[in-house]
Amino acid sequence: MNLNLVRRFFKFTVPSIVSMWIFSLYSLVDGMFVAWGVGEHALTAVNLSLPFVSLVFTLGILLATGTSTVLSIALGQKDVERARNYFNQNLFVVIAATLLLAVLVLFNLDWVADFLGATGENHHLVKEYVGVIACFSVFFTVSYNLEVQVKADGAPHVSIIGVISCGLMNVVLDYIFVMHLHWGVWGAALATGLAQATSTAVFVVYFLTHRYPLRFGRFKPAPGAYRRIIPLGTADGLSELSNGMVIFLFNHIIQRVIGPDALVSYTIISYVNTLVLNSVIGIAHGIQPLCSYHLGAEERPVCHKFLTYGIRLAACFAAGFFVLCQVLAGAVVGLFLQPDSALFASSVSALRLYSFAFLFVGFNVVTSGFFTAMEHPIPSLTISFGRGLVLISGCLVALAFLFGANGIWLSPLVSESLCLLITLFFLTRYFRRVRREASGERDGIPDARPLD
Repeated sequence: MNLNLVRRFFKFTVPSIVSMWIFSLYSLVDGMFVAWGVGEHALTAVNLSLPFVSLVFTLGILLATGTSTVLSIALGQKDVERARNYFNQNLFVVIAATLLLAVLVLFNLDWVADFLGATGENHHLVKEYVGVIACFSVFFTVSYNLEVQVKADGAPHVSIIGVISCGLMNVVLDYIFVMHLHWGVWGAALATGLAQATSTAVFVVYFLTHRYPLRFGRFKPAPGAYRRIIPLGTADGLSELSNGMVIFLFNHIIQRVIGPDALVSYTIISYVNTLVLNSVIGIAHGIQPLCSYHLGAEERPVCHKFLTYGIRLAACFAAGFFVLCQVLAGAVVGLFLQPDSALFASSVSALRLYSFAFLFVGFNVVTSGFFTAMEHPIPSLTISFGRGLVLISGCLVALAFLFGANGIWLSPLVSESLCLLITLFFLTRYFRRVRREASGERDGIPDARPLD
């Protein structure tokens, strides 16, 4: 084992994981404050609003991931000017696209709330939450983009500072707005929006004070670059979008099969699942700039080592979270519900069943991120879209019909297992091609194309 590579691996993955943890934890705390300060119906309203939040992040992730890949490759090729141009052009596009989305949503709040599944009881709460998030949406996308680019700039520790500031601000404001001022769901959304604005300010200060290699400035429009950026970012973007769509689908099927009250159980599971998923996404995002850089430097074997390290670390996290959910499911549910609640026992059972999926998700997510970094968007997209939407949707509908409530909670396990087979297929093809290239032969997966 190359200790220098291991140190670099942890230098990039640990900040990325911690950043994702903090995001997950402050989201969980946000839900706890809503449950304690407003009630279970408000917690349901927040859950119904999550697909819109996912849509906002989808836009940011779509552009951030692809841009990070191409500018990291450019930096690996020592082409700093091109990397700076990608950086500034993307920032402009992100802001413009997000503002357009916000305007469209704010002028159609009633329709958006109806579409998300809001009922008479929580319709106004969903409108409040979505409306506030829409007003702050530009900070969500810009903050995420700058956080990713900070890592590509060689300063992953700054991403931790930005995310920690965001998390602390969210928790403090949640307490003030929800528990002290009793502003309810509106206050929780406002706290989240102001927290994202805080992290954006941290990253802006970094890029204003550290001017190499990336810095703010003018750019030469290069729309052709998005023929590379969009495909490379599509996998991660669709993964986030799919997460929102799956929450939407789960919400509707749960209401039909079990009943509206069970949405509280799913909301709790969603918070835990977000923590698990973001942990392995953090690993994937940590290895991506490393793999892209060494791809640009024509050091492909180094990229393979980072993939191995990432899969091993993801397996450790998967096993840990699974055991935690099996042993301490009651304690986790107790963060949101009182033990005497009618939903407590069923929520504990549902969480234990759902947690079996955690054993497979890491391998799929990390491998998808690896293919993105290596400029193989089709395998990455197939894995992400498969596990994030197609397979889980099919399994959810089929298993809910066949087995009712238990089928709903076990559907992620079945879908992740099926996706694992797809992931292994693409990995086998990739490494077969690598071996054939070493012997002068060729395979069906296309080589990484030059940037220009």
